[in-house]
Amino acid sequence: MTRSILGGSIAFVVPRVSLKILFIHNPCAGRRRRQPEIAAEIARFIAERHLDARLVPTERPGHATELAASAVHSGCQLVVAVGGDGTMNEVARALVHTGTSLGLVPCGSGNGLALHLGLSLRPRLALASLLSGRSRLIDTGRANSEPFFNAVGLGYEAEIAAAFAARTRRGLAGYFRVGIPLLFSHRKEICRLTHDGGVLDLKVFTLAVLNSEQYGHNVVMAPGASVDDGRLDLVAVRPVGLARAVALLWHLRRRTIDRLPELTRVSSSRFAIVRPAPAPFHLDGEPRPPVDRLEIAVQPRSLRVILP
Repeated sequence: MTRSILGGSIAFVVPRVSLKILFIHNPCAGRRRRQPEIAAEIARFIAERHLDARLVPTERPGHATELAASAVHSGCQLVVAVGGDGTMNEVARALVHTGTSLGLVPCGSGNGLALHLGLSLRPRLALASLLSGRSRLIDTGRANSEPFFNAVGLGYEAEIAAAFAARTRRGLAGYFRVGIPLLFSHRKEICRLTHDGGVLDLKVFTLAVLNSEQYGHNVVMAPGASVDDGRLDLVAVRPVGLARAVALLWHLRRRTIDRLPELTRVSSSRFAIVRPAPAPFHLDGEPRPPVDRLEIAVQPRSLRVILP
């Protein structure tokens, strides 16, 4: 607030506050044919509301992180990830432990964190919530020192992530196209799990450590999980046959996976997962190179996000 003298009296002049925004758009996210339309809608949104904002497309893997880090350095108050969980991860990792907020316009294949947070998959509504929404601090995770915000996993789901990443056509149907054949070829893993409460030896079909409830598409792996409780939820499913795998999918969609006897669930602030040999894992749906050990820890209330 500044003040000026007008006619012998003191008048207080409140300077106009401008929210500086950067939209980072992944033109290869989700259904690519929709991306030009989404970019045009964001451009209209910026123009109609006379925002101090820019829309920048990504050009390569890791580019979103570079753009977001530069935005933080230049004093940007809000950086918006326009894409899926992979784009969200690249943007958010530059915003952890900063004063810059993360906004989401989810238009990827899964959109797990955005759906958990209650964001609309309709770009127009997601954009509106950026200006009318509220700010909230959420937890984040690190897996072998690499940030994640929704989920990290191994076993069957890591194989799906690797196969899905190689596809040019995305969407829920794409997950089924790669996932069903892998049901017959995937082999179980034996893992030793260390957590806050002790040690477990597990035979694993698939295993996820989640910050939110779900992978995406409202496929809920950890019902009731919270993004701001200072803990992560590990969910492991023991090897199952085809019939039980179908039951697993049914329970995932109905938010009742906790009822399965083949499931082990542990809440903890940290996990160490040791495997007999290096094998792939995924981080927010993006495949990562094989490792034989995963050290996972929560970072409580370390990322500011704009919610509806």
